[in-house]
Amino acid sequence: MDQDDGVCYLPNPMIGFGVPGDPFCTVRRTLPEAAAGPPYFYYENVALTPKGVWSTISRFLYDIAPEFVDSRYFCAAARKRGYIHNLPIHNRFQLLPVPPLTIHEAFPLTRKWWPSWDNRTKLNCLLTCVGSAKLTERIRKALEKFDGEPPSSVKKYVMEECKKWNLVWVGKNKVAPLEPDEMEILMGFPKNHTRSFSRTDRFKVLGNAFQVDTVGYHLSVLKNLFPAGINVLSLFSGIGGAEVALHRLGIPLKNVVSVELSETSRTIVQSWWEQTNQQGNLIHIADVQEVTVQKLAQWVDSFGGFDLVVGGSPCNNLAGRNYVSRDGLEGKHSSLFYEYFRILDVVKFLMRPVITYGTI
Repeated sequence: MDQDDGVCYLPNPMIGFGVPGDPFCTVRRTLPEAAAGPPYFYYENVALTPKGVWSTISRFLYDIAPEFVDSRYFCAAARKRGYIHNLPIHNRFQLLPVPPLTIHEAFPLTRKWWPSWDNRTKLNCLLTCVGSAKLTERIRKALEKFDGEPPSSVKKYVMEECKKWNLVWVGKNKVAPLEPDEMEILMGFPKNHTRSFSRTDRFKVLGNAFQVDTVGYHLSVLKNLFPAGINVLSLFSGIGGAEVALHRLGIPLKNVVSVELSETSRTIVQSWWEQTNQQGNLIHIADVQEVTVQKLAQWVDSFGGFDLVVGGSPCNNLAGRNYVSRDGLEGKHSSLFYEYFRILDVVKFLMRPVITYGTI
């Protein structure tokens, strides 16, 4: 990352400090003194942002350089994200069971209908919306005009739409968007994690979620550090990707303060908490701006502090597909990053070591 011109050069391959299958992490990093815990913290957002965004995020988060990772190394779909954290980076391990890494491994029934000229093995980043029935019907009609392999112009059109909307083959000349339960598989959530809501709501919350296998790999270093359980402040919790990852790692959740505006997402997290028989305390807060110094001090005193502050503020004004209001960190939604920093900084202050001096 070039701090002078604010341009963030993304690595290729985008494997951060290492991914499964490349276990020999030779990266060494020295964290700035101000970045040291407690607590540990973990922040995520989209990798492809307007100029200067990651430089600003890094500057506020104690000058830690981001770790850029594409979730294509953890599942069958790409998801390019940046992570800033003060976690250890060695001795990470993968969540089990290992997720399917290709489209056909994830959805074997598609193999029968997959044309030889569609060479995709991975899906693109999962979105909050899906291709329409009108689009899939246009594709079917375009292909049915030809008995054999379609001409290159038709293949080009079909492939562009398939890649854009993550369409998969479900019949002869027939493509379809992913279903919510299929997105749950790709994102590493339990089956039916988002059930009881409309398809539209399920697509929206899943498209905005953490990829659990990726986050779990990074958080795995906490397992040996907190064998008796962990206290978590989860900001912009979404549908609980970090909580699910910690649970799958076998780290007991002692106290979780979950801050999430969406009532749908809060309901999903509450339902998961109950169905997995969590023994700890779950506290819901709707608005991040309601997390005051007084409440933070109360929680720190009650829990003995937070072990992990985790979250990813909204990317609405950062994501490359937003052509209307891609205003960077000054946008209405993405400026909530500064709330993440505010809260983290208060927690760090409240948990600072108290220096006592002996009397003479």
